[in-house]
This record gives sequence, structure tokens and C-alpha cells, in this order.
Amino acid sequence: MVNIRDLDPSASPLDYYGSELRRLREDAGLKQGELGGCVFCTASLIGQIETARKVPTRDFSERVDAALGTGGVFSRLVGLVLRSQLPSWFQAYAEMEARAAYISTYQAQLVYGLLQTKDYARAVLATGLPENLDELVAARMERHRILGREHPPMVWVVLDEAALYRPIGGPEVMRNQLAHLLSFREKRWVRIQVLPFAAGEHASLIGSFTTMRFSDDPDLVYSEDLISGHMTANPDTVKEAALRYAHVQAAALSVEDSAALITRVMEERYGHQPGPDGRAVA
Repeated sequence: MVNIRDLDPSASPLDYYGSELRRLREDAGLKQGELGGCVFCTASLIGQIETARKVPTRDFSERVDAALGTGGVFSRLVGLVLRSQLPSWFQAYAEMEARAAYISTYQAQLVYGLLQTKDYARAVLATGLPENLDELVAARMERHRILGREHPPMVWVVLDEAALYRPIGGPEVMRNQLAHLLSFREKRWVRIQVLPFAAGEHASLIGSFTTMRFSDDPDLVYSEDLISGHMTANPDTVKEAALRYAHVQAAALSVEDSAALITRVMEERYGHQPGPDGRAVA
């Protein structure tokens, strides 16, 4: 077992969170079990988080803030903790994504990360056989918070039609995922287009990419290979990405027609599945 006194609070956001939890709990005169009772968890979980052996959730952090009267300290810290669970090569992208004013992306295989449901994200992330799957899922869901800000970024997504048909996680997960995409019709700052199979060859057959624009910083282009991701502010690359995205967007269905296609795929491909007796069930 890790000795809390051996933890270096500066070693990582998780270590700092654990040390602060212990310090503020003791300042409040509470034992681990007493705090656990206040936030509806076990003393063991409190101990694991204090010794940096367990990653806290946002819900846990909010309950601890309420119980200890810390003014949102842990609710602010947990974002850093969850981001630190992302692969090291992805952390810089997540930081820039959170600062972007405008995000445009073409996705050739999968639903864009900011638009994924929890179950869809879990199925996607599980393909990499990670040891910290729960933490990776929580970190991906944490990224979604930028869409709920008072001033969210403008997010324009072009999805290849293939992403609608690939049954990630199974039929129920896909139906919920496509329904989630349709829910963004109510969001002013999120727009989704589908690039149909009928478009044939197009300007980004080479694969997915994302461009981010900022209020005060140069534009960035992000892409991934088999092992990691790459960001660049090279003006020639940014210009090339803008040209390719414009062509992809022009070849895509309108936002309205895209929603109609998503609805049709959701209902026809994932809407009714045969039950054990062979009859269709919703």
C-alpha cells in the first residue's frame, strides 16, 4: 500500500488531488469512513483516491466539495486529473481542443469523439486493450463539457456514411449513438453533415483530420496514425487542410438531409432487432 506521506503532490495531478483530499479531510476533523458516509462511498475508496491508486470521478469531486465546503476545489481539479489519464501524445490536443473557438473535422471511420455516447466511446476505446479503460472513458466524457459552456466552440463535423453503418458496440449502442447525433439539431453551435457513399472518391480519402481555430493563436491541424497523433500550425498544411475540408463539405449532404439519412439508418438498421423467438422487437 502506498504511504500517503510518501506521495509527492507535484508528481502528477492525481497525486496532488489525493494529497489535497487528505489534507482538507483532516482539517475538517473527519476520518475516511466519516467522509465516505457523507459522499455515499466506502472508506476504502477514499483511501484509494488519497493514495493516488484510484482516479476520482466528477460526481465524486462535486460531492466532496459539498461535504467539505471547499468552494469547488475538487470540481476544478478533476478536469486536470482526468486529462492526465489520456495518452501523453493526446493530452496536448485535448488542451487545445478546450481552447478552440472553431473546430471542423472530417471523420472517415468513427463518430467524432466530442459527439460520442459513453457506451460507444467505451467500445471504441476497448479496441486498444487498455488497462485503464474506465479512466479513458471518463476522460473522453470530460472533453464533452466544452459543448455545454456558456460560450462553446463552433463544431462542424463531416462524418463519412461508413461511420453510421459500422456497428460499434452492437445495435443498441449504435441506435443510441445515432439518436445522440440527432439531438444536436437543437444545438446552435454544432452542425453535422454526412458524406454519402454516392460521393465516390473525395478530397480526404487519405483519412480523418481536424482543424482548430483560436481567437488569438494560429490555426492547428490534427491527424492520427497507427501509434499517435500529430498537430501542426504549418501555414502550408493549414491551407491544404482548409482546401480539402471545403471540398469534402461541398460533397456532403446538407445538414437537413444528413439528419434524414441518420434517422433512416437508425430506424432501418438498428431500430428493430429479432428476439429469441425470431420476432422483431424494438
